[in-house]
Amino acid sequence: MDSDLDQLRQLARTFFEKEVTPHAERFAEQKQVDRELWLKAGELGLLCLSIPEEYGGGGGTFAHEAVLLEEQARAGDSSWGNSVHSGIVAHYLNSYGTEEQKRRWLPKLASGEHVGAIAMTEPGAGSDLQGIRTKAIREGDEYVINGSKTFITNGALADLVIVVAKTDPVQGATGISLLVVENDIRRGRVLDKVGMKGQDTAELFFDDVRVPADNLLGGQEGLGFVQLMQQLPQERLIIGVCCIAGIEAAVDLTLGYVKERKAFGKELIKFQNTRFKLAECATEASVTRAFIDECIEKHLRGELDVPTAAMAKWWASDRLSRVVDECVQLFGGYGYMNEYPIARAWSDARVQRIYGGTNEIMKEIIARSL
Repeated sequence: MDSDLDQLRQLARTFFEKEVTPHAERFAEQKQVDRELWLKAGELGLLCLSIPEEYGGGGGTFAHEAVLLEEQARAGDSSWGNSVHSGIVAHYLNSYGTEEQKRRWLPKLASGEHVGAIAMTEPGAGSDLQGIRTKAIREGDEYVINGSKTFITNGALADLVIVVAKTDPVQGATGISLLVVENDIRRGRVLDKVGMKGQDTAELFFDDVRVPADNLLGGQEGLGFVQLMQQLPQERLIIGVCCIAGIEAAVDLTLGYVKERKAFGKELIKFQNTRFKLAECATEASVTRAFIDECIEKHLRGELDVPTAAMAKWWASDRLSRVVDECVQLFGGYGYMNEYPIARAWSDARVQRIYGGTNEIMKEIIARSL
């Protein structure tokens, strides 16, 4: 942390307090945030914080993204899909786009004029990216895309979608490419999830969608799988950052509750079981924080490898589920009421062990490196 990051943290905290938290229930009811929220975030300079200034970004590092992610988690918000928009989509464009592509797309992402999404998962292919069936076949100066995607964050509002598709259907990993699709997408339903109720998560359908051949990322076909593997460590670290901030927020919420709530004539904090459980949760938080901070430092130096990012993702998400579950127990019946933030944190936590690659896949990645 430095003074620049401290100022960003205060700006982010104010943004969530004023623009997000008061509207949480409405976002959950409509299953997405307001489109105007993206524009407000863009005006404040909170989008694409780690993208170079020449493309409209903040010119910062992943540390800036991490501060914003932490404040979002501490605000108890899981609706705004900026981690995908700024932390993932923008970085695919910045890393693999041509100069013309970057100048065409990144400034609009940074201003909030465009909302970004990445379409990997399919109804029959989740963590197994080589099993995707969406095809993008070249016809002259265009690609014709056919297929369907599901569980797409920002899917209903997205103006720009990076689509993972097979440009050579007979090949495995070497047949995968990434293409950018703008607007011409058939949207399915916004999905009704167990948690993250306010996050825009949708089905997308591609029916003979034509995109210019120039929308291929990387300049040649067959690079998509390598590009995905290069970017997934940051995606998994993003999940780890959100999880440790969620753990710390849950512990803070629970501490405040047990110091006020009474049972059998005394505050819950005075019962040995309460103190022991919170001691365990606080220790889990401290250990996980140390590891995630180490991973952030490695990533800032360009040294975060795939197995370590997998460790960060599975460890932090697993601990989040465990800690939040213990905290719900300490809240008793109130912990099961949606009006209490701890209940929403509990239902939001479960998916962290699934998306970004399931934790079982994370363990397989780690095991292969041993």
